Amino acid sequence: MTLPQTVAFSKNSANVFFHILTQCNLKCRHCYINPVQHGQNTLALATIQAWLEPFSANSSTKNLIFLGGEPTLHPDLPAAIRHARQLGFGSITVDTNGYLFHDILEKVDTGEVDTFSFSLDGATQQTNDRIRGEGSFDTCMAGIRKAVLKGFNTSLIYTVSRNNLLELELMAPLVKDLGVGRFFIQVIGLRGRSANRDFANPPEKILQVERRQWLDTIPKVAQMIAASGITVTYPKVFLHPEEKFECAGLVADNYFIFPNGRVYRCPLCEDFPIHSMAFRENRLVASPKLNESDFFQLDIPEGCVMNKLIQPHNLSYREDGAPEHRIACCLLKEEVKPA
Repeated sequence: MTLPQTVAFSKNSANVFFHILTQCNLKCRHCYINPVQHGQNTLALATIQAWLEPFSANSSTKNLIFLGGEPTLHPDLPAAIRHARQLGFGSITVDTNGYLFHDILEKVDTGEVDTFSFSLDGATQQTNDRIRGEGSFDTCMAGIRKAVLKGFNTSLIYTVSRNNLLELELMAPLVKDLGVGRFFIQVIGLRGRSANRDFANPPEKILQVERRQWLDTIPKVAQMIAASGITVTYPKVFLHPEEKFECAGLVADNYFIFPNGRVYRCPLCEDFPIHSMAFRENRLVASPKLNESDFFQLDIPEGCVMNKLIQPHNLSYREDGAPEHRIACCLLKEEVKPA
């Protein structure tokens, strides 16, 4: 049995998460997109090309992920992919809900897109469609099978919540049957729609699972799926007592670009106008203080500063006031590889 390994942060590579629009055909209950903070516009192809340029230096060490909303709704996605490939990005991924609009699989090839990453949030149609929308289960399953048949590398993202935790174990045979190469288990952050008062309050409507539920379920299921030959990645979330807290904003290169021009370094900051950088007339400029970078410097006993600010219910304290556990950086991952 292969044990989970923490994936160390590295300055030798970078991840560029490019939201080219916020429009989507689905309304997933946990969606992190916040149109007020991220914009409601669809970027023109020329803008996409211009905004890729600042990240093209040493591009062979950079991973580019096209997102939305639903990125395949953008009619110029194939052209944007080809431009990114010409710039030399090391890998290109398209995150999709599986609807694969504009016949995207017919307009790009395996030499242009390294991976199509699909989102499915239930092992059954009933559970998935209650979270993501009617018809989304069957559509996503068909989209995965079509992508695999065409020879594309595929991965699957499963966002764990109180609504689907009990079905995670059922994903093991499903993932193997679909033929995907990687399985990503995600945790819900209280941002976007999941932070909306209608969903997050009262406390019983908070979609996040509790610490004990996460620790009892996620590593076990990850090992089960890895045993079938599939690499599994999931957030670390909770640090062991001997582990040092590290903020990816200080020790790694991750950039989250949104259609209104904001560029963040930390996903938990995305609901607030504290972005590190922004595009102004297609030039990437640093934001004035106070911004998220100033929070990265803070050293607190609880670990992640942003977690304490926006989702303090994840924390508990001993009688002496010390935290019972520390929260890892939201970008720190555990990985289980096939034996």
